[in-house]
Amino acid sequence: MAVKVHSKEVKKATRDLLLKRGVAVSDIAKIVYEMQAPYNDNLDMEACIESVEAVLDKREVQHALLVGIELDMLAEKKMLSEPLQQIVESDEGLFGCDETLALGSVLGYGSIAVTTFGYLDKEKIGIIGTLDSKAGDRVNTFLDDLICGIAASASSRLAHRMRDLEEKEPSETEQAG
Repeated sequence: MAVKVHSKEVKKATRDLLLKRGVAVSDIAKIVYEMQAPYNDNLDMEACIESVEAVLDKREVQHALLVGIELDMLAEKKMLSEPLQQIVESDEGLFGCDETLALGSVLGYGSIAVTTFGYLDKEKIGIIGTLDSKAGDRVNTFLDDLICGIAASASSRLAHRMRDLEEKEPSETEQAG
């Protein structure tokens, strides 16, 4: 019988890999803030960080990160078979597996997440642009899209939570009555 990997191990491995690859939760939260601030005057970074943390706690997101980052690191070491090695290493434009992996975890967060993912993938805001720059020896073919997915999901989660909070606040009529 196969031994199951405990969720705590998966979570720790994911967080460690993100830091190793130069991505902090605050980097992703800054993107979430930029996406949601125009719609919420009371938004603060704490809420954005909390939303990113909640998305990172999802097992499906953790698994996608582990797979994608592993493929990026194998490409850096030139350990993938050709032609996949060259495709991943160069982040070939028609290679959609990186977006597909990231988009899979976004789908659970609704249409706001899906449209935000597309926007972030195109505009390369914040750390996403840094990861996509292809500067240095790092391959981030999968990681930049995965960060788009996390930021998009956290943005959508936050938008829905803000609406829920608005609807829970008593209306002016209820307060006056």
